[in-house]
Amino acid sequence: MTKSFKRLTIALLIIGPIFLSGIAGFIGAYFGQHLYSKATVSEESILNNNISLKNTKNTSGEALSYSEIADFATNSVVEITTETVTGGLRMRQYISEGAGSGVILSKDGYIVTNNHVISDANKITVTTTNGKNYAATLIGTDAKTDLAVLKIKATDLQPVQYADSSKLAVGESVIAIGNPLGELGGTVTEGIISALNRDIVIDGETMNLLQTSAAINPGNSGGGLFNQYGKLIGIVNAKSSGSDIEGLGFAIPANTVKKVAEDLIAHGYVQGRVDTGLSLIDVSNERTAMLYKIQRLGLYVLQATDDARQFQPGDFIESVEGTEVSTLAEFNKIIDQHKVGDTISIIVSRGRNKLEINLTLKQFTH
Repeated sequence: MTKSFKRLTIALLIIGPIFLSGIAGFIGAYFGQHLYSKATVSEESILNNNISLKNTKNTSGEALSYSEIADFATNSVVEITTETVTGGLRMRQYISEGAGSGVILSKDGYIVTNNHVISDANKITVTTTNGKNYAATLIGTDAKTDLAVLKIKATDLQPVQYADSSKLAVGESVIAIGNPLGELGGTVTEGIISALNRDIVIDGETMNLLQTSAAINPGNSGGGLFNQYGKLIGIVNAKSSGSDIEGLGFAIPANTVKKVAEDLIAHGYVQGRVDTGLSLIDVSNERTAMLYKIQRLGLYVLQATDDARQFQPGDFIESVEGTEVSTLAEFNKIIDQHKVGDTISIIVSRGRNKLEINLTLKQFTH
């Protein structure tokens, strides 16, 4: 081997690794800068697009911190105050005030809240996080799910993005944002999903709810429950104050909220919701029985529309579709298994007689 060839070999052994190291460094720097630029663009698009939450998780798929969730979601939650006038023309009128929360559904001012928050209200005011007040118009209500949709004249609001509540798991981290006590708008509390598919009876309606350990107080009703990516998983409702389960709260699942809200906006009522045409009363204790001057506890017909004219006030409901019922919740549970147009059999006691009445279910529109 010649000396010149030896020198060339030694030079290559020295320069080669340095050259390869430089190439690797250049490639790493290029792709690192390229990825950093893409991440920066993604982050900027989030900050500049207040109405979209689809990029609120980082590129590795990790969950957001509580403060990050609050930053994204708080502007989508509003305070709601109501005024209800009681008393007639010949007596002094009284104005009672109420408070709750709501969640923004659209840039142009559609808002969802609980029906009980605005029920019987003569005046509804919505306050956004920037402190601006808006007079609200009631678009529609659904007592069965305790949801209502309001509309305010506004633009460029920040709506929520729905999560798929059917994919939730017990133990997931959540935060509740609302207006506890009617005075503390924008309050954020943290917790977990404690249970799924809890059947809670409220005013005779069995509601299927999420259960959470996040602290919920009066005024939170109608506020949002958000997952670790800043998406809406439920509308807060039915705070339990029982001493044995203090601290537990409930929320209407986002999938239910989405369906009901969209129907109320489009039609003013929930499509496919059946109507029996009956107003029923649950006589569950002796005091109520004495009030209505009846002897037997159970479920009674209070009123019937023309579509249910076979029934009379005072009819005692014995059974529905062969199943005995003694409460409004039991009655509604059976009815909810049917669809518009179905004909069902109801056995009633009227005086000393028992009658079978076949009732065709109508579309509920009010």
